[in-house]
Amino acid sequence: MDFMSTVKGSLLEGFYPRGWDMKKIDKCCQNKPEDIVKRQKFWNKAFEPVQCTDLTEFDTKMGHEIANEIKKAKERGEKIAFILPVGPMGMYKWAVYFLKEWNVSCEHVWCFNMDEWADSKGNTLVGDASFQYAMEQAFYNPLGKLTVPVEHRNFATKKNLPTYAKKIAALKKEGAKLVLVYGIGRMCHIAFWEPQIGGEFKTDAEWLKQTHRIAVQLHPLTIEQNAQTSFKSRTTLVPCRANTIGPGLMFQADYAIGGADGIYGRGMQWQGMSLWTTLRHGPSRWITSTWIPTLPGRLFFLKELAGPLVAEAN
Repeated sequence: MDFMSTVKGSLLEGFYPRGWDMKKIDKCCQNKPEDIVKRQKFWNKAFEPVQCTDLTEFDTKMGHEIANEIKKAKERGEKIAFILPVGPMGMYKWAVYFLKEWNVSCEHVWCFNMDEWADSKGNTLVGDASFQYAMEQAFYNPLGKLTVPVEHRNFATKKNLPTYAKKIAALKKEGAKLVLVYGIGRMCHIAFWEPQIGGEFKTDAEWLKQTHRIAVQLHPLTIEQNAQTSFKSRTTLVPCRANTIGPGLMFQADYAIGGADGIYGRGMQWQGMSLWTTLRHGPSRWITSTWIPTLPGRLFFLKELAGPLVAEAN
């Protein structure tokens, strides 16, 4: 008895995106934990999943990876552009630590926040619950004199988000490397590019051209993920829409730094299925994160997420 054998006639029939093959997704989760780093045919030759034993190792390695990209660009005398998330967040503390330890200025760095909470018109959230505030407190302000210049910081407002593509194209034309930093959502989104958007396009090629979306409707499970991880379980505080970048920007990255740290403790987690699907399913416009392994880069993840993904009493 499982989801597939009981979903017909239930409240969840038709709830998940119609492009999701739940049997195939379940098969992705049936692998042995030790096989999670086993290379797949659709992976980029320079894509590498990196297992971490605990959250401290995870945060430190992700932060080092970000700081090292900034440092290497500085040494090459080149500009570098980052697409940045608000989550995972512990990495920023360590990125700041390494940059300060090495005394590396971020004057050559341009940053583009990938998303922001919004209303139905694309007006963005302000204040201490906004992604802009979180970035300033976690990364920009702690860097002090070494920080990214204010004019190099971009946030996903209704006015500024549509300019991202042109700005990034100009930077790449000048030789800047584009680095995507990301987390993987419960619905396998990257940024807030939700799975149901796949149904709006007839081909993956058309879907891959989309650079952004103003006031995208968030999937109900995305709302609940954020209620649990960012709003202390308080669903009533979570906006139902957001502004977000699309695959036309994120998947033109020259390098990607990802993280999956979705464990609660006591054997509970929310991200194992999302991680396994990302690594095993193969690219599909219905599952945004499945394109991640086609990029060069590193995906850091907590060992516990590899499973085994089986039911147990709590």
